[in-house]
Formats: sequence, C-alpha cells, structure tokens
Amino acid sequence: MTQSMTSNAYVPETRFGFWFLGTNIWRNHVLKIAIDDLRRLTDTPFPSAPIIADVGCGQGNSLSLLKAAFAPSRLIGVEFDAESLRIARATLAKQGIDAELKQNDCANIELADASVDMVFCHQTFHHLLRQEDAMREFYRILKPGGRLLFAESTRAYIHSWVIKLLFRHPMHVQRTADEYKAMIRAVGFEFEARNVSEPYLWWSRADLGAFEWFGFGVPKEREETLVNLVATKPRD
Repeated sequence: MTQSMTSNAYVPETRFGFWFLGTNIWRNHVLKIAIDDLRRLTDTPFPSAPIIADVGCGQGNSLSLLKAAFAPSRLIGVEFDAESLRIARATLAKQGIDAELKQNDCANIELADASVDMVFCHQTFHHLLRQEDAMREFYRILKPGGRLLFAESTRAYIHSWVIKLLFRHPMHVQRTADEYKAMIRAVGFEFEARNVSEPYLWWSRADLGAFEWFGFGVPKEREETLVNLVATKPRD
C-alpha cells in the first residue's frame, strides 16, 4: 500500500491496534456486543437470507458473527488494507465460512446499485477521511428498504488519552454522536430515536470505568462515546 493511497482513503492502525483487532477480546467483547445491540434496534424484522456487505471488515472477525446472527444468503467483506484481507481469508478458511472479500475503498465499493439488503459498518468511520462519500456509497449499494447497521466511536472517545496513546486516527474528522446521526440523515437514510443506542461502555471512557468502579456512578451529563443505530433506505 502506498502512502498516497493511504492518505486518500483512511489512516491505518498502529501495530498495537492491528494486533488488538485480531484478538478474541475484540471479537467477543466489542464486535458481538455491538451486533447484539444493533439487532434489537430495528422496528421490523430483518430480511430472511439477506445479502450483507460488511464494509470495513478488517481481519474478518465479524463475518462469522454476522452469519450466526442473520443467516445471510451472501456475505461480502469489504476492506482496503491488504494485510487485513490476507488474515481474513485465512480466518474464513479455518472457520469454513463462505464469504466474498473485496479490496475496496469504502467510498468506492465494487458492488452494483441496490444490490445488498444490509450494510454492516462497525468501528470504521473514525479511520476514514472521506466519510460523506462512504456514507453515500452505502446508500447506493443498499436496496430500497435496506438497512444500515452502524456502530461507531465518537469524538469524545477517539480524542481520549488512552486512544491517542495506543491507536492512530485522523483527529480532524472525528464527530459527535449527533454529528454522525446528522450525516446519515443528510444522505437520505431514515431512523427514529428508538433505532439509536448510545451505550456508555466502560472501555469507551477515558477513565476505563474507574470512577464507576470506585462508586462515583456514571455521569448524567456527558458527551456520548459510542453510537449504534439501524437506519433504513426509503422505498420510494
């Protein structure tokens, strides 16, 4: 991967970050929790045997979880980083999971218009430099009535000292929960407050949950650190 390609698409992780995204901690305590949360946020049942695009699939840890949760008829992983895709291929082979993998920029996905039922995007946007373009691409590839399952860390979390120390992100493009919601609506997606979750998980706090552990409680007034939502592409 050339530096010019990287600068136009996303900011790659640190070595620690890359390692962490391949751990069972990430799979079981971040990815699975997010998918379980997203499943409950829909107003109507998810489609049976859907075509799912996991955009920003990384090392492929989410693909088995999506298969278990939604029983897709076709599962597509989209990822820009070549080394992540190499690991994803090995992971899928080991797990016996049939999925297509595409090396694409999130803002330029090699899928036809209105070709997928669901787009899953987990913890990807805070790496992207062309966020609006990527969101418009999600809208393009979704069928009318299709769902966007979006789970993201907000500016408050990405700007925290522990994340700055261990990970790498483009700080100037980070958004609040409300700003992410506004961007998604601006593209044309629809959702209500009941389709949104803003969990304040211990690992998303600058103090890593220490204040609560010592009995101080969770602050009622705070800037949210995570936003999960299910949005729908209108049918007309």
